[in-house]
Amino acid sequence: MPLDQKVIVKQIDDILGRYHLDRPLPSSPEGISTVFNVLFSAIHRLSPPGSAYVKNVKVYESYMAGYASMSVAVEPPRGLLRALRNDYEAGYLQSVVELVHADIFADFLDMADYLLEQHYKDPAAVVAGSVLEEHLRKLCDKYGVLVDKPDGSPKKADGLNSELTAAGAYSKLDQKNVTAWLVLRNKAAHGQYSEYKHEQVTLMLQGVRDFASRYPA
Repeated sequence: MPLDQKVIVKQIDDILGRYHLDRPLPSSPEGISTVFNVLFSAIHRLSPPGSAYVKNVKVYESYMAGYASMSVAVEPPRGLLRALRNDYEAGYLQSVVELVHADIFADFLDMADYLLEQHYKDPAAVVAGSVLEEHLRKLCDKYGVLVDKPDGSPKKADGLNSELTAAGAYSKLDQKNVTAWLVLRNKAAHGQYSEYKHEQVTLMLQGVRDFASRYPA
């Protein structure tokens, strides 16, 4: 499960506190190597894929041997990590992640639209329901709702729907709509094709698309 934004900021604060500008760097080669490994690893691990942070640290890694002293050499990655922290705290990177999710979901919903246009209402319902369930899980990451049970098994989508409503992610009216869409998806997935109509899948697709746009994750 992706780390919560507050957890990411705390991790970065811990690292920056450990290797603060005012604190002397280790004098041994092993200690210096540890400092760089921790800073580089944190930037690679916590940056969004393909972001400027990842690209910049890769460029820096190839040039770091040219610095005259380690105290000078360590400042660029430390500065990158501070900038990454500030962007997370300001919510800028969360917006980028939400846009990526929105693009992916839109592609799958377009696929469901195409299936429906070709009169394949059953696979269209399954695809739309899968998009909905994945979106619920992304919302859980955003609102700090656990997606797994204590034994490690995944929670069912309807349970996540209830917990998200309780966490204030969306209204009880939206909860009822999500429940209805999940029921339709389950009927399609279990071969109960005569229990819903083409028009209901059309409304489901419209509803899921609207729901995902109003509650980005």
